[in-house]
Amino acid sequence: MNALWVILFASVMYLFGYLIYSRYIADRVFGLDEERTTPAKELEDGIDYVPTNRWILLGHHFTSITGAGPIVGPAIALIWGWVPALLWVVLGAVFIGAVHDFGALFVSVRNRGKSIGTILGDFVGERVRLLFLLLILALAVLVNAVFAYVIAKLFVAYPSSVIPAWGVIPLALLFGYAVYRRSANFVILTLISLILLYALIGVGKYVPLDISPVAQTLGLSPIMLWIVLLFIYTFFASSLPVWLLLQPRDFLNGIQLIVILTALYVGALLWQPQIVAPALRVSPEGAPPIFPFLFITIACGALSGFHALVSSGTTSKQLANEKDARVVGYLGFLGESSLAVAVIIACAAGIAIFDADKFHQIYASWGEAKKSALLAVVEGGSNLITAIGLSKELAITMISTMVVLFSATTMDTSVRIQRYILNELGVSYNLNPLKNKWLASGVAVITSMALVLSKEGGKGGMIFWPVFGAANQMLAGLALLVAVVYLRSVKRPTAPFLVPLIGILAITSTAMFMNLTGNLAKGDYLLASVSGVILLLEVLIVLESVRALNRGLQGAGA
Repeated sequence: MNALWVILFASVMYLFGYLIYSRYIADRVFGLDEERTTPAKELEDGIDYVPTNRWILLGHHFTSITGAGPIVGPAIALIWGWVPALLWVVLGAVFIGAVHDFGALFVSVRNRGKSIGTILGDFVGERVRLLFLLLILALAVLVNAVFAYVIAKLFVAYPSSVIPAWGVIPLALLFGYAVYRRSANFVILTLISLILLYALIGVGKYVPLDISPVAQTLGLSPIMLWIVLLFIYTFFASSLPVWLLLQPRDFLNGIQLIVILTALYVGALLWQPQIVAPALRVSPEGAPPIFPFLFITIACGALSGFHALVSSGTTSKQLANEKDARVVGYLGFLGESSLAVAVIIACAAGIAIFDADKFHQIYASWGEAKKSALLAVVEGGSNLITAIGLSKELAITMISTMVVLFSATTMDTSVRIQRYILNELGVSYNLNPLKNKWLASGVAVITSMALVLSKEGGKGGMIFWPVFGAANQMLAGLALLVAVVYLRSVKRPTAPFLVPLIGILAITSTAMFMNLTGNLAKGDYLLASVSGVILLLEVLIVLESVRALNRGLQGAGA
């Protein structure tokens, strides 16, 4: 089948989702009010609470949620066939993922920019709040450890991405200073910055940066040196005012992703490649069952609990107008989903443009698919981009830089979210050191580094990564639960959140239970214990929330 039909299907569903479904949620479910004062204005401090132009904020939110997940996840999930992968990416995004992000943002904005864990605690109780916040902290530490390792590996594998990836930092600082302190023309500055960013990509192609000699002198591997440098950077980045680095960096990254997505889709239109992936494979060699693991593997392309941390952690503190929540929360997720669709096209069709057997080599087994998924994305995507006249080498640099930049922005935001949660815990339990943003950032970085160093070669985070997918989706289910609890408390309709909540908790609970029993059977008692603890936390949080809802209903009836 021609890949253009995939683009048409996705486009129609995205238009329906944004123009019709999200408007229904905004008006009938939430009742967004542009006259209502947002936390960004009420608590404005010039550091974390900063009223922001909705398009800049969309760039921040879009790039913070769009890490490696919507790239690697759908690429691996193609082993079960392109049809189930596409349906979950598109329909899951329209009816669940984008609704989840929109809901987490809205609920946080209506609760003074608090995190979803704190909000649930306000309605359900202190015990649940503490359990939820600790679960979020653990997941954030894991995200930081894994993404640092992934970025470092990409720098080593694609040294041409180093200069543009680091070069965007001074560009972002200049952009933020010029916009907020010198009132520079936003459009002109964006165009200039984008030109400079792509000039850096061109420089990176001709000047690949290999730090192996420096690493050898220091007695480190290149990957470990990059990991150390990344955590030093995130320590400072997580504490700087959002307008100075976080917003402009994420905005510029968002613009360059739109350019690359456009190039990928235009390339697909010009090549019109045929899909070589099978429509459905129920039992690929070595793969876990398609249910529930297709949903868990794709993760961020259709739904991600980490997004709720971004929505309620950083984005809600920058929303200048409540009406902007629909653009930022819902449309932002559709942007990420469109990247997942581009990945599916690149791996299912683009990969075979110059080598008809490439797909079947990469997807011969589950082990091969996991090992080579990123290679499939880079290879297939660069094949598509060559249709617009760029060389294969430049296209590879563009795509590898895109993956690095988005992984890095997710890591930046994750460390900042850890700082916010640690600050909240410091205030709640009168732990003065955690109230200090620099000390809290230090704790966030040190705990993440400790996990990185727990295994040789910086692979510490990978120890727990097998249970992260289910835990991440479980967090999404709990974020939907927060929305249901809040909407019920203010007597608003809950169906758009309650229906996906039931489905997601069923899927993730099944996956986590299968992880638990599978790890026990293999004798991996560490992962089995982690799975069991996370599953128990979910049950406790849900039970406490149901009790609180029942108490509320009984009180209303009385």
